[in-house]
Amino acid sequence: QVQLVESGGGLVQPGGSLRLSCAASGSISSINTMAWYRQAPGKERELVAHRTSGGSTKYADSVKGRFTISRDNAKNTVTLQMNSLKPEDTAVYYCNTKGVRLISGYYGGNYWGKGTLVSVSS
Repeated sequence: QVQLVESGGGLVQPGGSLRLSCAASGSISSINTMAWYRQAPGKERELVAHRTSGGSTKYADSVKGRFTISRDNAKNTVTLQMNSLKPEDTAVYYCNTKGVRLISGYYGGNYWGKGTLVSVSS
């Protein structure tokens, strides 16, 4: 019922920048929280940043001051601007939504995109 499609990953040198985008589609009326998670090889998936429909944000300590999450509530899109990238930022980045209200009236769900790979290496 809800599909998330990420784009924008790739290979970048340390200190560089990338911008990830995610578009949610389906019979969506509203989305409470849109977020980015990441999973590095051999590690658990972790929250990178989230933003609520009201504008509240949360960032992992490791990305504060370097990454910025923004969203367009009307278009159901979320972006992650990543600056000053480090090799330890290398991971698959996943888009996530929580608190989705569908046109049918259903509320809930925890939806994931398929992920996009970000590699930071010289």
